[in-house]
Amino acid sequence: MSSTTRDVRTKVSAQPPLRAPAQPAKKYFTPMGIFFLVCTLLLVAGYNLPLDRYITAKRGVGYVLGVLGGSAMLILLLYPARKRWRWLSFMGGVKAWFQVHMVLGLVGPIMILYHSNFALGATNSNIALFCMLTVSGSGLIGRYLYTRIHFGLTDRATTLADLQSNAQRLRSMSFSVPFFPELLQRLENEEKNMLIRLQNTIVLARPLYSGWLSVRAKQRLHHYVRLALRVAAAQSTAVQQQKQRLKHNTYEYIRQRLHATQQMANFKAYTQLFSLWHILHLPLFFMLLIAGIVHVFAVHIY
Repeated sequence: MSSTTRDVRTKVSAQPPLRAPAQPAKKYFTPMGIFFLVCTLLLVAGYNLPLDRYITAKRGVGYVLGVLGGSAMLILLLYPARKRWRWLSFMGGVKAWFQVHMVLGLVGPIMILYHSNFALGATNSNIALFCMLTVSGSGLIGRYLYTRIHFGLTDRATTLADLQSNAQRLRSMSFSVPFFPELLQRLENEEKNMLIRLQNTIVLARPLYSGWLSVRAKQRLHHYVRLALRVAAAQSTAVQQQKQRLKHNTYEYIRQRLHATQQMANFKAYTQLFSLWHILHLPLFFMLLIAGIVHVFAVHIY
């Protein structure tokens, strides 16, 4: 084996290319995830079981579930009150009340559904039920939007900056594989093209469109990597031996770069959607409050 070939192999082995910054391990079983799973099982069981044999809305367990569910929906008002009025700080932190808000926003409707036996009743009951389901569905949408923006624009920018800094470091190094500088340039061009095209897209369509643009960019870059690796492997024994590792690391780096760019582009869109959701969600909740009060009076008077 010649000394040049040994040097090439040593370079490729010692310097794993395009390795993105380490990402935290994903947690598949979180308290909130388990809570959502339990809520889903309760909904499926309640819809399929013959609850009318055991529960009636007018007395016993059914009546208690109605009172508890209605009370849970009223307690939801404490979160926006705590967030707006500082003198309520004795009640606890805003973050804790947000968690309570999310939990009660699901527990309350589930209690009401069991209270109603998952069935329709009188007109006032149906109005209150549909208002509650609308508000609950709106809350789930709000939580989805919240998870997309709570990470913060600064943190997303930091993630992308780290990846781009890594790209500059890789470009400045003396790699034996000749296509890396060209790949990094192509990747940057794809990112710029994605950001430009998303600027002219309406807010509602931007998250979906960014996903499509990211998939298409990834396909083009993967195609280039496969062809470039084939050529490089034909010219170098060391590259041929490291081909699969090089491809895996390169694909992973491309994925993380495009994902970080996509998140940056979507952050503003999700922020605007979250603001619009706030404007809609509050009137829906007050509509639910009025419908619930009317339902309670109608049940106890008539």
